[in-house]
Amino acid sequence: AGAVRAPLGGSAEPPARCVCYGLGRFSACPAARHQLAFLLLLLEELGVPPGRCSVFDPAFSAQEAAVLGQLGLRLLPDNEEGKHGVEGSATLFYMVHCGKALYNNLLWRNWSAGALSKMVIIGNSFKGIEERLLSRILERDYSYIAKVLKGTEEVALPTHPRYLDTFNDTSIHWFPLQKLKEFSPEVWDSVEEPTYQDCDDLEIIRKEDRADRHSPAAAES
Repeated sequence: AGAVRAPLGGSAEPPARCVCYGLGRFSACPAARHQLAFLLLLLEELGVPPGRCSVFDPAFSAQEAAVLGQLGLRLLPDNEEGKHGVEGSATLFYMVHCGKALYNNLLWRNWSAGALSKMVIIGNSFKGIEERLLSRILERDYSYIAKVLKGTEEVALPTHPRYLDTFNDTSIHWFPLQKLKEFSPEVWDSVEEPTYQDCDDLEIIRKEDRADRHSPAAAES
């Protein structure tokens, strides 16, 4: 957990709260249990009370939701599709192995230098996303990830031989205000909400989706 605190030792404001998306079915999946355990360690390390950590995954069963409540975590009532505003508070977003659209939606919802500079994201490497996707697809479908890359500091989460599959391709991302201030006004003026109409492999469950909560796609979200 100290690996997350280390990059925040400079100018970044320490998180006052946390939002966790895409944890998965931890009652059945060992990797999801490890991710939950690491989340609890992170909250303790960073001094964030469990009651200031909001959690959501459309795949959670009623039993899993009850367990999270017993751990003191707060369940978000609705599927925000990642569109959660920091509302002026330094916020850690814990999003290990989430779909690209969730990161893109989160960036869109907080698309200003002031809001982005208060965010830390633990999730799939933005550099890795850039390397794996054709630039035209990245700019078309995930334009906010594409635009924020030049304003991002990223450090890979240290690997551990026991948890290679649990945290592979996971990085800590933050957005220094000085870097964001170098963006042109045109970058900030473009704030169109993502729709993903042309996206062939959308990796998130939409609010309007009526899919079975326990489907394989839901379990992987």
